[in-house]
Amino acid sequence: MGEKRSVGHQSLVYIFLIGPMIALAAAVPFAWTTGLLGVTDIVLALVFFFVTGHGVTLAYHRMLTHGSFKANRPLKIFITILGSMAVQGNPIGWVADHRRHHAFSDKEGDPHSPWLFGTSPWAITKGFWHSHMGWMFQRNNTTNVQRYCPDLLRDKDLVRVSSLFWLWTILTFLLPAVLGGLITMSWMGALTAFFWAGLVRVSVLHHTTWATNSICHMVGERPFKARDKAANVWPLAIASFGESWHNLHHADPTSARHGVLKGQIDTTARLIWIFEKFGWATDVKWPSEERIKKLTIERDEARAAA
Repeated sequence: MGEKRSVGHQSLVYIFLIGPMIALAAAVPFAWTTGLLGVTDIVLALVFFFVTGHGVTLAYHRMLTHGSFKANRPLKIFITILGSMAVQGNPIGWVADHRRHHAFSDKEGDPHSPWLFGTSPWAITKGFWHSHMGWMFQRNNTTNVQRYCPDLLRDKDLVRVSSLFWLWTILTFLLPAVLGGLITMSWMGALTAFFWAGLVRVSVLHHTTWATNSICHMVGERPFKARDKAANVWPLAIASFGESWHNLHHADPTSARHGVLKGQIDTTARLIWIFEKFGWATDVKWPSEERIKKLTIERDEARAAA
């Protein structure tokens, strides 16, 4: 465990988790009653969702946490900044939490397992809340970054990007507003872009990531051998950029591709493939057919595990 969060730090957690969520809750009635949702807002929201979401899946998760590939210095810095703009915490802290999750997955010590309280209906409900977002509101549920991320703490680029997390947070809300204002040449365009491509987009991205921690450890298919309850949940595949093929990920954490079966969409893996073709990514850990076959469990076993 890490040090207890300060009151100031915990207050910021509340602000940047609950603030965008309030905007998300207000989004439908806001659009319905005011009509203030234009093409510019939708396009900007989708673009920022795509680039900042892939920043998390590419940089935070597959590159920094698991070493699924190595990126050249410009790409490493760029995609890590994009991940920071998803407002899910600075990269080193995020990676520390996720490495601790894998070290104790669905057992005592896992920072966000839904199975820590039992299997009764109330325990499962409590576990869902805890794994989805409740764990972030606990001041004592912190991770020792020195223990889990000594490699990242030695990387001056990553330390610098992490120290500027406040700047990337400002930019992720400011840039959509500026672009919306410039495109529409109006203050109202700036305001609606801030709301939709800033606040609402961040909240949707938050819940998409959190759903991997909660839903993908509770329900879904388990065709591969893993030591926990991680499961594949296909409805989340597109929005999560391939992260919801979670059973394979926990069976083979360093794999650069999570969607390894036919028809499984994994845009994060596709981007890694493109980066590799351009020479920007090296040492990519692609799963071999032999490896996938070894991890695959028989159909009857898969049904029993589901």
